[in-house]
Amino acid sequence: MISGSKRRCAMHNAKAIWMLAPRSITLVPEELDALAPDAVAVQTAYSAISQGTELLVYRGHVDAALALDLPTLAGSFAFPIKYGYALVGRIATHGSAVTSHQVGDRVFVLHPHQTFVHVPAASAQRIPDDVDTQAALFAANMETAITIVHDLRPALGEVVVVMGLGIVGLLVSWILSRMQGITVIAVDPLAWRQNVAQHLGIACVVHPDQVADQVDLMTRQRGADAVVEVSGNPATLDIAITLLAMEGRVIVASWYGTKDATLQLGTHFHRKRIQLRASQVGRLSPDLVPRWDYARRMQTVWQLLRDLPYQVLISHTVAFADATAAYAMIDAGQPGVVQVVLHYEC
Repeated sequence: MISGSKRRCAMHNAKAIWMLAPRSITLVPEELDALAPDAVAVQTAYSAISQGTELLVYRGHVDAALALDLPTLAGSFAFPIKYGYALVGRIATHGSAVTSHQVGDRVFVLHPHQTFVHVPAASAQRIPDDVDTQAALFAANMETAITIVHDLRPALGEVVVVMGLGIVGLLVSWILSRMQGITVIAVDPLAWRQNVAQHLGIACVVHPDQVADQVDLMTRQRGADAVVEVSGNPATLDIAITLLAMEGRVIVASWYGTKDATLQLGTHFHRKRIQLRASQVGRLSPDLVPRWDYARRMQTVWQLLRDLPYQVLISHTVAFADATAAYAMIDAGQPGVVQVVLHYEC
């Protein structure tokens, strides 16, 4: 439980990370609104920096006119902007109408990096007792990975290539590798990401230069049944198409921001009747909607996080006060960086 002195310290000295311009961040004092009857106050313990979407925002590679898609975000993609979506902490206090949460409960919130937050109780997901606090940092990424697998719809006996082993790619590969009868080929050029994939129990992990030969070997030159493109690099789409068997499919899970994608559609794509499908966590396939409400998706997230060896994903833990260095390290592609976590102390 959070002590009264610490709670007061956090409440009266809330700070958040704001991106002022491309590759420029600062810590800004936050004026918190009065706590609504249906809201909770959360003192942050950790937050995770995304190397995918968040890095695009940090670099200024997002259309400035694009609307923000979470109510907790602030500013605009034209800068300044307060961005982030993986925060865990404890309930410090709650509004008079809240019965679902108690002081001291651990929660996950889709919220930017901030020392102390007020959010509706309904948006603060209680972390189950048997899920570690830092494991819960991966809740949003795990929900994304689940959505990708739902869109992929792997069939028994299929060979699936996962292009890109950032956090989402690693989670997708890990989920697929746990499914009986599915063969996974995980692909990334970075040796340390390959190493993490192997520690997650993924049997076949290769460099992009090796993937075509590996697919031929494992499919007797038939081609892969599906490719999940989650590298963030539009050029990977062309490679993905060449790896596929007749009637194969590409699940495009990357968000490219303002990056252009140039595709050669006159050969493999046309003759093999290749399917390209986007996957985005904010919307499910219509046939899944009646059965897969948000509560069920989160139940599945927690079920998977109980088993995830998340420790191998966290490569760096950095103090919130040193966030500038953390972003710079990710932006520079420092060797060994996988998941960077910010640690908060009052």
